[in-house]
Amino acid sequence: MRTERFSRLDPGRVSSPCFVVDEVSVEDNLKLLGRVQRESGAKVLLALKAFSMFSLAPLVARYLSGTCASGAHEARLGREEFGGEVHTFSAAYSERDLRQILEISDHVVFNSPSQWTRFRPLALEAAARRPGLRFGLRVNPEHSEGEVALYDPCAPFSRLGMVRSQFPQRDLEGISGLHFHTLCEQNFAPLERTVAAFEAKFGEFIARMRWINFGGGHHITRPDYEVDALIALLRDFRARHGVELYLEPGEAIAWHAGVLVAEVLDIAWNGMPLAILDTSATCHMPDVIEMPYRPRILGSGAAGEYAHTYRLGGLTCLAGDVIGDFSFRQPLRVGQRLVFEDMALYTMVKTTTFNGTRLPDIALWNSQTDLLRIVKSFGYEDFRGRLS
Repeated sequence: MRTERFSRLDPGRVSSPCFVVDEVSVEDNLKLLGRVQRESGAKVLLALKAFSMFSLAPLVARYLSGTCASGAHEARLGREEFGGEVHTFSAAYSERDLRQILEISDHVVFNSPSQWTRFRPLALEAAARRPGLRFGLRVNPEHSEGEVALYDPCAPFSRLGMVRSQFPQRDLEGISGLHFHTLCEQNFAPLERTVAAFEAKFGEFIARMRWINFGGGHHITRPDYEVDALIALLRDFRARHGVELYLEPGEAIAWHAGVLVAEVLDIAWNGMPLAILDTSATCHMPDVIEMPYRPRILGSGAAGEYAHTYRLGGLTCLAGDVIGDFSFRQPLRVGQRLVFEDMALYTMVKTTTFNGTRLPDIALWNSQTDLLRIVKSFGYEDFRGRLS
């Protein structure tokens, strides 16, 4: 359905490259997350690390309870633009950043006993000024559900969260909640198993807590996600333990709600046809290289599926700036626009200007009314401003 929506978008209406986000698709996702929140009693937060498009903050605020941040800048964005609750977690805080975070966050989660011990006086001092401020500890239930080690917080020797043997069980003064995050783009069953592992490892401490945060990585808006089972699990956990619950999905908010429009700059040949685009995997969609994965392009197929196969690459000097091999029914031509699917997630938040590459414009589109507007454009000053 989402693919069909973007097939109605004329990519020639925007400059290239350009991220185009469909506000209707975003709202569809938010409505489902709002239902989870409403029927389960848990609170749902937008993980800004995945999707920080504050142009849509008023829409997000209509459905969700707030945002979660990974540091001082995201926390400030959440407070200034999105409203609602602001929850902050970082693998480690500097004193400078933490002082800012304590003034704008509602929950601050610490990653290690040493960080909590070091900063507890500062944290409790802030809580005396701001009585609603709460503190938590991130734990590692040592239950791995991830298929890619790079994205598995429970991989061996992970720096994220305290394992049971390191948990400061006798020194919890000032701590009101526990946080775990073990998933990445996963369905309900991995969460169900993780919650069981969390209760087995840390269940004895739940009675001393006021809230538990189930973290992110939940693909709740994917069509095959077992939403009713999730709601039942959240309701059961709340009933058994009498705590407030939080979820922090990121991708679920913008799942299949955006595309990246790019243009063919050149056609070359070296053992196979090559197409150079005005976009870049390393600059504009880095997870293509980091995860790695092969994105989808509207109207394309796998290598050899259609008559004309090309290796698509970016315009930077990096030899590995390769997006993948794709086939098309007709030969590609210079100036042709290509539309990469599902490009609202972990793209705009990760873009770089390596090689002086121009950042894509950002546009909002309404798939019902066909209204389209450019909300952000970038140029030389954005590149220069990051340098000295």
